[in-house]
Amino acid sequence: MYKIVEKEILAPNIFSMDILAPRVANSAKPGQFVIVITDETGERLPLTICDYDKEKGTVQIVVQSMGSSTKKLAAFEKGDSLKDFVGPLGVPSEFVSEDLDELKKKKILFVAGGVGTAPVYPQVKWLHEHGVEVDVIMGAKTKDLVILEDKLKSVAGNLYVATDDGSYGFHGLVTNYIEDLVNNQGKQYDVCIAIGPMIMMKFVALTTKKLNIPTVVSLNPIMVDGTGMCGACRVTVGNETKFACVHGPEFDGHLVDFDEALKRQGQYKTEEVKKDEAYKCQLEEARK
Repeated sequence: MYKIVEKEILAPNIFSMDILAPRVANSAKPGQFVIVITDETGERLPLTICDYDKEKGTVQIVVQSMGSSTKKLAAFEKGDSLKDFVGPLGVPSEFVSEDLDELKKKKILFVAGGVGTAPVYPQVKWLHEHGVEVDVIMGAKTKDLVILEDKLKSVAGNLYVATDDGSYGFHGLVTNYIEDLVNNQGKQYDVCIAIGPMIMMKFVALTTKKLNIPTVVSLNPIMVDGTGMCGACRVTVGNETKFACVHGPEFDGHLVDFDEALKRQGQYKTEEVKKDEAYKCQLEEARK
């Protein structure tokens, strides 16, 4: 069993949990994920790692409660324990194994969308700790959904916030902000790393391709079982078939077939709606 030592509400339906898992914390690297199972009847939840503390032996995850499984996880509180917390899984971010002197010469831009801010943070933190300062664009629909701003501000060279409705920071999409930084503010970047909703990453990749900026994206949104066994995260990258949870989750954004990936992401929507309704009925029965 894995004890929840901290829980914090970050935004409506978005929360963080610090899980006591010393072995995972000791081995975790930026870009990796864990599989969470709440209890004996819980489903496998692949979740990217937001932070880890080797001394405390804790790993932080950030979750948006949308379907039945994430809503079930949201019901757990500090002091409760999870049945399984497996990891770290997946391939770490490429820069972890790069030559540090060469890495310091690069101008890197991170683009974080929504809860994609969570897996961006450990990458920016790792780079900051190794003397590499990067720019970060955080995007959200509205100010209320901006998360982890202070944590990112403490490790980013420059932090830019964009909201779709203009309620905070730059008024517009993250793609608009990328173009503004490059075309109007004279910024130059050697690589862009984008993590967030699939549709956001698709249009970030289209934008950076026009600007000739190599781009890495994380396909964690299409992962289901986290082992490659189910095939749900199968995606075409260039002319090759890859599995996001085994070969990734990070890939060359200019080679990913996003249209295929978006279709695959939606293949379980009907089933998820049914499970969500069943979960609501269970809650109603429990209240009687």
